[in-house]
Amino acid sequence: MALRILIVSDAWEPQVNGVVRTLKMTRRELEAMGHAVDIVSPLEFPAIPCPTYPEISLALTTRRRLERRIDAFAPDCLHIATEGPLGWMARSIARRRGWPFTTAYHSRFPEYVQLRFGVPVAWTYALLRCFHNAACATLAPTPSIVADLHARGFRHPRLWSRGVDFSVFNDTG
Repeated sequence: MALRILIVSDAWEPQVNGVVRTLKMTRRELEAMGHAVDIVSPLEFPAIPCPTYPEISLALTTRRRLERRIDAFAPDCLHIATEGPLGWMARSIARRRGWPFTTAYHSRFPEYVQLRFGVPVAWTYALLRCFHNAACATLAPTPSIVADLHARGFRHPRLWSRGVDFSVFNDTG
């Protein structure tokens, strides 16, 4: 059975990073399996550069506009890939509608925030717990991050193995 899968991400092109790469590969594989996949990103809305990280665009939109965008696709599944403005808004819409959804935890962001801005790790993890614990599953890249999330009170962390794209590697030298 083909599904209509909507991915909401605050990280998207023209950014070049692990989140964008993971989502592009995921979309490619899901479409190869016959599913319809759509991405909601900051490219669709007015946006401003993220303070101190201008390569990241922060979408400026309303809940109503995002709801219309979601409804236009009519997804069977909702995956919220990031905890930015679009992610929080999509989470709010899904919760209000009683929709199940998944989220993703891509990196040790609280540790990065502490190193860059001095914000205590516990504060950022508390915020991220609030975001992710509403999901049916929080997909994480490694077994050690899954274990760490469990230890930090995340309810449903699950391993999301990215694997290796064998088409990129070969032994023909």
